[in-house]
Amino acid sequence: MDKFFKLKESGTTVGTEIGAGVTTFFAMSYILFVNPQILGQTGMPQQAVFLATIIASVAGTLVMGLFANVPYALAPGMGLNAFFTYTVVMSLGFSWQEGLALVFFCGIINIVITATKIRKMLISAIPINLQLAISGGIGAFIAYAGLKNANFLNFTTDATSITSINSKVYNAAQTTFQHGVSTVVSNGSVTPALQMFNSPALVLALIGLILTVILKVRKVPGALLIGILATTVIGIPMGVTNLHVASEYSIGASFHQLGTTFLAAFSSKGMGSLFASQNRLILVLMTILSFSLSDTFDSLGTFIGTGRQTGIFSGEKEMALEQAPGFKSKLDKALFADSIATGVGSIFGTSNITTYVESSAGIGAGGRTGLTSVVVAILFLLSSLASPLLAIIPTAAIAPSLILVGIMMMSSFSKIPWSDLNEAIPAFMTAFIMAFAFNITYGIAAGFIFYCIIRTVNGKAKTVHPLIWGVSALFVINFLVLALVR
Repeated sequence: MDKFFKLKESGTTVGTEIGAGVTTFFAMSYILFVNPQILGQTGMPQQAVFLATIIASVAGTLVMGLFANVPYALAPGMGLNAFFTYTVVMSLGFSWQEGLALVFFCGIINIVITATKIRKMLISAIPINLQLAISGGIGAFIAYAGLKNANFLNFTTDATSITSINSKVYNAAQTTFQHGVSTVVSNGSVTPALQMFNSPALVLALIGLILTVILKVRKVPGALLIGILATTVIGIPMGVTNLHVASEYSIGASFHQLGTTFLAAFSSKGMGSLFASQNRLILVLMTILSFSLSDTFDSLGTFIGTGRQTGIFSGEKEMALEQAPGFKSKLDKALFADSIATGVGSIFGTSNITTYVESSAGIGAGGRTGLTSVVVAILFLLSSLASPLLAIIPTAAIAPSLILVGIMMMSSFSKIPWSDLNEAIPAFMTAFIMAFAFNITYGIAAGFIFYCIIRTVNGKAKTVHPLIWGVSALFVINFLVLALVR
């Protein structure tokens, strides 16, 4: 074991690596319950998503540990799962099967990017401040999703603000609707406000948020998971937590439901319909690009941010990533593990897999080699026995963790020079359109387009990488097509 993982060379021991693996697992294990609830809103069976989360996490984390030999763990990315649900399915109108097909293509693209010099072009093309804005914007997106899921927000609209009902232009004279009202779209006159805390579920969500904040600020290991479980327990006497576990939540039933999502990406409802309409071809390409960009910079940020501090990834290895194709460094291999896991996840039924920043908890506990990752993978595998808990944990217990994760991801905003409007405007457009339009793709599009505009106005159009110009042009075309089609 020492020879395979190079423990002595890395200045660590078996005991230290096991302890680090346990620390990392409990820091990120909240995803086991959060991911099924988020993706379940698309119509995917939660038990299937639970098992797909475990399978993809185990596969990616094992590749990370055995191939790259670095102490990082992988699981479905927060932000990427929200993007899958709220943007790809609910906003853009893709089915969840088509969404999984999009994730599969993203995994393939990321493998190609990792194995060729294309990654150098990607890393050097997108300005660092836009990268930071994308990361922070996803954080704001997740936090906003948490506030909405907790029902902390109340939105008021009057009849003059309504633009469509059931996807048809609103007619004030129409008072009845066949099959009832399914969707209502209003314009910018909608007014947000804070809810009155007069329901048990709202109060429980608030209690959960306060409790989780206290645990996180006090740096309690596994704060988010403890917050979810404690809030669930508190919800029992409040009548919010339902202790009845139906038979469909058994482990056997979960494996049976996995058959619904397994290979769904390749079904007639997945890839079979993804390219059926030429009108949305550009939309499909833009969505895959958004998945890939978010996934790539999410993982790179985690690797470089923690790797520089610990020496796991040196400056020379980062340069090797940019300059040479293939898998010549640990960072190359780590990114390959990330890409492979995304492909596995799409096959079994979950959104993009990414490297978790919570891995820093295990690294802080002394983890330095892939043995830490192997321990995490084993614990994920054992957690499959927790499937029945999915029936018990209420949404009010999950929402606080979304808010906290979003807040932590927004820390990248501190590195953006907000006093410089040339940098601040594209960053703002990226991050806040992403959050308030509830669409990661549109945020990236806004940031790229305004970056090009500002550089052009300042006479620096030639400094903009051709890739940014090309992607921005595709985004503009995409918006025009959507406007004409709709």
